[in-house]
Amino acid sequence: MDIVFQQVGYRYAADTPFETKALEDVNIHIQSGSFTALVGHTGSGKSTILLHMNGLLKPTTGSVLIGDTKVERHTKGKVLRELRSKVGIVFQFPEHQLFEETVEKDIMFGPMNFGMDEERARQKAHELVALLGLPEDVLQKSPFDLSGGQMRRVAIAGVLAFEPEVLILDEPTAGLDPRGQKEIMNLFLRLHKEQNLTTILVTHSMEDAARYADDIVVMNAGTTVAQASPEEVFSTNIALDNGLELPQAYQFQRQLEEKLGRSLGEVCLTEEQFVRAYSRLLKEGISHA
Repeated sequence: MDIVFQQVGYRYAADTPFETKALEDVNIHIQSGSFTALVGHTGSGKSTILLHMNGLLKPTTGSVLIGDTKVERHTKGKVLRELRSKVGIVFQFPEHQLFEETVEKDIMFGPMNFGMDEERARQKAHELVALLGLPEDVLQKSPFDLSGGQMRRVAIAGVLAFEPEVLILDEPTAGLDPRGQKEIMNLFLRLHKEQNLTTILVTHSMEDAARYADDIVVMNAGTTVAQASPEEVFSTNIALDNGLELPQAYQFQRQLEEKLGRSLGEVCLTEEQFVRAYSRLLKEGISHA
């Protein structure tokens, strides 16, 4: 499902003395089935953008097209409800959204709220617990008796249970240790591929944006300043001009190339890419002097 922002502007508390500009002239085209990262400093408009993608906010000016659904300032509630059944958001610290007495009931709540029958919702809960690597016996436990990592997986299962076509991830690795961050991002990548999801990652991590995204949207001061491939964003001035760090692998590549006086021949955005490129140089017998 394509997502298109057309000259979107948004004002918090519009038409009041407290009106504040959050977005101005935002233009984005996210292709169906793609994995897109949305990056920018705090206050750049990332969170406001994601809330427009399932109708939690409506544009003050312009329009947002999600599939065949067009959202404008005066779009009514019925249209937004249908939209929310297609777009799932995994908010930062999603485990804080758990509330039911058992894991099974918590996962079933979303799909049943969107009209799925109880038997099918229960079946989805069992399928997702297995898919997310949780033991089946957690279904009858209180979500609050689980470890932090398990709670996060249960919360993710609750979003996946109503079978969204678009999955939005708002800083999904926040609060996790490095191992947990890698595990959860690899899980999202697997789900993205297996379920043919349109995935949007809102992140401060340039490492995650470089490693997982097909496309990167750069936000600054409430507007889109670029939409391009990770290679273009980081190898040109786009990232640095907007105060974003380069991925560590690419930083090290630039330092090494300067020392050697020779290019590695490609933009290395991950450690794996760097090792492969550097290994090729070693095989060519490059001097380290």
